[in-house]
Order: sequence, then structure tokens, then C-alpha cells
Amino acid sequence: MTSADFAPARRQHDGFLARVVALAHGEEGRLRLGTLNMLRGMALSGQAITVLFVHFGLGFALPLAACLAAIGAGAAFTVILNVAYPAQRRPSDLASFFYLAFDQTQAAAILFLTGGLENPFVLILLAAVVIASSSLNLRYALALGGYTLALITGLAVYHLPLPWEAGDALSLPPIYVAGVWIALMLSLGFTTVITFRISSEASRMQAGFAAMEIALASEQKLAALGSLAAAAAHELGTPLGTIAIVAKELQRELPQDGPLAEDAKLLRAQVDRCREILGRLANRQEDDGGPDARLPLLAFLDDLAQPHRSLKVQISIEGAEDSPVVQLMPELRYAIGNLIANAADFAEKRVKVSAMWDAARIVVRIRDDGPGFAHEVLAKLGEPYVTTRPGRAALTDEQLGPAHPRQGHVGMGLGFFIAKTLLERTGAELTFGNAFDGGASVTMAWPRDRLEVAD
Repeated sequence: MTSADFAPARRQHDGFLARVVALAHGEEGRLRLGTLNMLRGMALSGQAITVLFVHFGLGFALPLAACLAAIGAGAAFTVILNVAYPAQRRPSDLASFFYLAFDQTQAAAILFLTGGLENPFVLILLAAVVIASSSLNLRYALALGGYTLALITGLAVYHLPLPWEAGDALSLPPIYVAGVWIALMLSLGFTTVITFRISSEASRMQAGFAAMEIALASEQKLAALGSLAAAAAHELGTPLGTIAIVAKELQRELPQDGPLAEDAKLLRAQVDRCREILGRLANRQEDDGGPDARLPLLAFLDDLAQPHRSLKVQISIEGAEDSPVVQLMPELRYAIGNLIANAADFAEKRVKVSAMWDAARIVVRIRDDGPGFAHEVLAKLGEPYVTTRPGRAALTDEQLGPAHPRQGHVGMGLGFFIAKTLLERTGAELTFGNAFDGGASVTMAWPRDRLEVAD
């Protein structure tokens, strides 16, 4: 079967892929409530152990009752959440923001009672910001960072003395406290931005690979349809042959002018038609994209280009005669077909698909006469969610943040990513560029033994 035979199914598959890629997480976030409660429990346990050790172990005077009350408030909040909601619940980004803001407030209360920024444990305030930056939407991560900065600023000015030995007081110079405030402020900003960027990159790659796996699975199902049709044609051939023989005998035995003669003639004609259809299916078994399917390279490229030819765009296949025979892997069908479709979308009048080969390599180049790749995205082509389509812009980090990496963004540059990744799986090296005479150019090169199969 040719790619044109699968065009309706391919369009349905592309629509399904688009719907899957467009799925939003809704009101659910990435963090489980059980994880937040566990982290809060660990922090509270560490605070309690530290406070008790400083007071009883080191003998430093501190407001023990107030410190234990602040720790108890955090413990009570955790117990209430454990009772009210299951641990598997995934609160929304807004709810997670408030939970983390409560944790920051509780930690700031302990620091207020124990020296403010003079307390070396002030670095604990950075932990919640790291969690927010790696798990929440950018606006909530920035909001928590701003709230934490306000707490740090307040602790620099308002706090109880740092616990020290009885009868002695430790007061650090204001310039030191100011240095600590500046260091925390810079660390806060750096941590928020860097953690969010790394998490966003991981999220977009995860979303891109998920879309690629869906596309490949669908392509494999489409290829399996051809194999199934060929198998059905083979299995149905025997009973249909029997029916044809019976119909022929009936037509010969019945009187030519009898009432059933026309019915017997019609039955035999329809049986012959069914055998013809099944014969075509069986003869096209090698074109169905199954595991043993193979075609000459130029015929394969022409097959992929056929659905995208139109009155507006001409697609030519160029190459020498006696092209090597290649295996029709689903990865090749989807990826090269996607690149040809993209070239046809941007072309003014013409797309040229040329194939070259020697003893070592097979090279396929796709060129169009369109505007070419935009220079600002040329270096990023092949990354997920990078596009040059008119009216569409590359998505921002906030839109592709760790909280909602796929929310409502369909067709935003996943095609090149999927094609590039699938082709690299087959051993190809890809080069994107613009031709000297205008238009975009995509070059794919394989070691010859990775594609060619014996006749």
C-alpha cells in the first residue's frame, strides 16, 4: 500500500497526536501532598532536634516555649492535611504555593526567635524556593521567591538575639548582616531562575519524547494494517476460489433464459471482483511498511511525496537509476514524510527531493523555494516546541514550565523534533540550513549498511 492509501488514517492519527500533546494537567500539580507533608515533617524534626540540642546540650538561652510552639504549629498543620486529604492528592499550583508559603513563614518564625540572619541555619529558607522552581508555574515560583525575600529582609532588621552563653551576648556587625542579606538575595534569584530553566528543559524534552512515542506507535499501527490486509487477502483467497467454482457451475447448469440465470451471472461477476481486489492487496504486501517491506529508495521517496503534491506545489524526486533497496521502517515513513510535508507547506512552487549514494553512504536532501529557516531559530531546530510557522512563535519558558509543559500548545514545533529523533534512531545525521539561492534545506545522511537491504 502507498502512503496515499493511508492518508485518511494518517490525518486521524495526526489529530489524535495533537489532542494528546494539547492535554493540560488541569487543576492538578506535579507535587503529591504526601511529598510536601514528608518534607515538612523532616524540616520540623530537624528544627526540634536543633532547638533542643542548643538549649539543653550547649546550654544557650533561647525562648524554648515559643520555638516549640512554632514547631508545634507546623506539626498541627501537617496533621490536619494528612487527615483531610489523601497522600496521593496532587494539589494545584496555587494550593502548593500556599503550603510552601506557610512552611517559609514557620521557618522564619523560628529564625526570628533565634537570631534572624545571624543564625547560620537561615539557608533553610532556600529549600522551599528550590521546590517551587522545579515544580510550580513560573509566576508562583517568583511569588514564593518574592515572599521569601520579604521574610529575609524582615529578619535582617527584626529578630531576637542569637542564642549564646549565659551572661554574654553575640552581636555581629551590621555590615556582616548586610552581606548575608545580599548573598541570600543573589542566591534566591539564581536558584529560582536556574532551577526553573533546568526543570523546564526536562519537561519539554519529556513532552517531546512522549509525543514522539505516540507518533511512532501510530505509524507502526498504520504499517500493520497493510500487513493485516495482505494476510487477509491470502486467507480469503481459498474460500473465495471455492465460491467462484460453485458460481461457475451454477451458471452453466442453470437455463440461460431461466429466472436465476441473471443472479448466477451477477454472483460470478462479484466473486471475480472480490478476487481482483484481494489480488491487489496481496501484490502490494511489500509496500505496506511491515518489518520485511522494502522498496528502491527513489520509489520510496516518491511514495512519501505523493500525498503532498498539489496544483500549487510540485515535488520532484531526483537521483540516479538503480537506487539501493531500503527497508521501509516506520521511523523513516513518519520522519521523512513529515519533512516533505513541512517543505511543501512553506514552498512557493517547488520542492526538490534528491538522493545520492556511494559505497559508504546514502544521502537524502529536501529543498524548497520558500523563505527558508529564520536565523533566530535555525540553531534551535530539532528541539521540541521550536517553530518558524507564520503566526506562531516559540513558546516561552513560562508556557513550557515544569507545571504545565504541554498546556494548549498544539503544532508548536514538535514535528522537527520528532523527525530528527526518529531519524537519529535509524543512524542518520541531520543538517538544517538555508540554500544559497533561497529556501530551506534539510540533509539526511546514513551509513549505507544501515538502510540498504539485499534484494
